[in-house]
Amino acid sequence: MKKAFFNWSSGKDSAFALYKVLQDKEYDIKKLLTNVNEEYRRISMHGLREELLDEQVKAIGFPSEKLYFPAQVTMEMYNQKMKETLTSFKDEHLDYAIFGDIFLEDLKKYRDQKLAEVGLKGVYPLWKRDTKELLKEFLQLGFKTITVCVNAKLLGKEFVGRIIDEDFINELPDNIDPCGENGEFHTFCFDGPIFKNPVRFEIGEKVLKSYTLNEDDDQSCHTDTSEDIKEYDTSFWYCDLTPV
Repeated sequence: MKKAFFNWSSGKDSAFALYKVLQDKEYDIKKLLTNVNEEYRRISMHGLREELLDEQVKAIGFPSEKLYFPAQVTMEMYNQKMKETLTSFKDEHLDYAIFGDIFLEDLKKYRDQKLAEVGLKGVYPLWKRDTKELLKEFLQLGFKTITVCVNAKLLGKEFVGRIIDEDFINELPDNIDPCGENGEFHTFCFDGPIFKNPVRFEIGEKVLKSYTLNEDDDQSCHTDTSEDIKEYDTSFWYCDLTPV
């Protein structure tokens, strides 16, 4: 089997991609890698508490490695720290990096470029699958997931802190991808066939957070100088989940 590490977000796409890889038995996953905000101790992508990440990984049964970043991180800093980490994985003979991406070509191109710089290869078990069919299969297999962050420009407060089920899917506006692949929403997966036991939590406060982008900072991880700064979505609903 090919030695690999898994880029773990804690969400449904990561969980489903991990399930697919385990079923295929082509890759030997040695660890799960997650980016964490070192100031708030939450997953960088969507604000899930580090304690719940720990409980989730424990329930799945894989070693976990966390990459800590400051709240204000530049692309230069991000790329450098990622390169150091990937190089260390290469030294451990972990030659493959597995992702839960589905159809974002630019993101895949970026990932593959950075991996190639240190001699690694990307693996995408869900790539180009129909997202509606993916979500349907995900739920049929018994996975359970809850939204922890939604884009306030596209979805209202009622969509955050929701278990994804048929009602949730049916209520999504037509312009929203069923898997939230365009960043419409992010999730925390807490049960399913890859779990030894469900991760227990309580649903806490729902808050709207808005971010101000610095037009002069062309190195910000939150900006892309190839597009107009005004096109960026800067308000998000978050639901704070707390461990039980």
